[in-house]
Amino acid sequence: MTVEALPSPVRSAFPTGFVWGAATAAYQIEGAAAEDGRTPSIWDTFSRTAGKVRNGDTGDIAADHYHRYREDVRLMADLGLTSYRFSLSWPRIQPGGRGPANPAGLDFYDRLVDELLGRGIAPVVTLYHWDLPQELEDAGGWTVRDTAHRFAEYAALAADRLGDRVATWTTLNEPWCSAFLGYGNGYHAPGRTDHAAALAAHHHLLLAHGLGTAVLRDRLPAGTQVSLTLNLAAVRPLSTAPGDLDAARRIDGLANRIFLDPVFRGRYPEDVLADTAHLTDWSFVREGDLAEISRPVDSLGINYYTPTVVAAAEPADLAGPREDGHAAELSPWPADEGIRFLPAEGNRTAMNWPVDADGLYELLIRLRDELPGLPLLVTENGAAYEDYSDPSGAVRDPERIAYLHAHLDAVRRAVAEGAPVRGYFLWSLLDNFEWAYGYSKRFGIVHVDFASQRRTPKESARWYAEVIRTGDLPPA
Repeated sequence: MTVEALPSPVRSAFPTGFVWGAATAAYQIEGAAAEDGRTPSIWDTFSRTAGKVRNGDTGDIAADHYHRYREDVRLMADLGLTSYRFSLSWPRIQPGGRGPANPAGLDFYDRLVDELLGRGIAPVVTLYHWDLPQELEDAGGWTVRDTAHRFAEYAALAADRLGDRVATWTTLNEPWCSAFLGYGNGYHAPGRTDHAAALAAHHHLLLAHGLGTAVLRDRLPAGTQVSLTLNLAAVRPLSTAPGDLDAARRIDGLANRIFLDPVFRGRYPEDVLADTAHLTDWSFVREGDLAEISRPVDSLGINYYTPTVVAAAEPADLAGPREDGHAAELSPWPADEGIRFLPAEGNRTAMNWPVDADGLYELLIRLRDELPGLPLLVTENGAAYEDYSDPSGAVRDPERIAYLHAHLDAVRRAVAEGAPVRGYFLWSLLDNFEWAYGYSKRFGIVHVDFASQRRTPKESARWYAEVIRTGDLPPA
């Protein structure tokens, strides 16, 4: 599957050749954390740190995909998936983040890719979905530029082994989360709480994207697609009051333009530099960095779950402890002083995230206008709900079906209005290790009993399979 080979969208349901996929990430599903030469990542360390992950859960076993990948690929084939987006484990392929490849680690991905291709499913590989080798974090992690160069070496190892069969590659998944949740408020690994460090990490992640793109272009066959996946935000002001509009400008800068401008325009937004000047002088940006970062890509992946509503802070919001007596949680956003984050209206998922499909439509139309002609892929979209097997063994999840229906309809509307959306990857194929939530949140369309590792397709899986089969949505 290559993005540019897909037909142009037509004004109907979903165009012929539309890519129907599902997505996962290595640490969330693979398990086998200490097998066949894999060494610890920052998530192995973080999940073993008291109080960081709910119930003390770790990804040691997860969904045991490392041993059960054939069964999982059969499930994908039964659903009719045309593509599968998954990430490689950096410490499985290159233990410690330096030196030669680990043959056993690459052998696993060899087997997985061959199994997918044997069932007519195109692999889409993500090089980095947050599992930095712990040794690199010990040397400074993403706050130091050497990590970007180590990433380029790792990209070369993966490309040399898998590039003859994988036609679509993604450098990074959601660098916003890696930088701002990992280094800004410590909610994700490696758990640091320094907004200046988060901005340095953000830049070095983008530099890694640029250096990795150069390596992939050099190592992969002509026509191979290279992309980047961002969790862009649909940012809305609470009102048209000047303070609320300025809050939306600032958060749009930190959520969206801080990525889109360097990657697609070769510059950082001047207002973002000014807004963050009290945190850093941006001296980590060196001559030539932005030329590397802005190397052309073949498509852009968009991950979307819920919108972001902001307003100017009211005086009471700046007065210290909350009404319940607890200190406010540290924000992941650098330079968000004086901004309130408010819940959008609507039904909520088990993550307490409002359901609002219009935000996805808004993002796709914005990208249609700002990046004309660039193919787009919805690379993650889905919802967690309180799923369980009933006495008959069935897992009924009508809320998830309603969520998916609304968001796929948003994609369909955007396509009808000229947004060049070439595919949709549902998050997630399997229930998995949901980062700081451990195993308490289920996003999968396939239920996993983590004690037995039994897989049970939910009603949403059957619904999605029918959408794939018909290329259209059933009546709501």
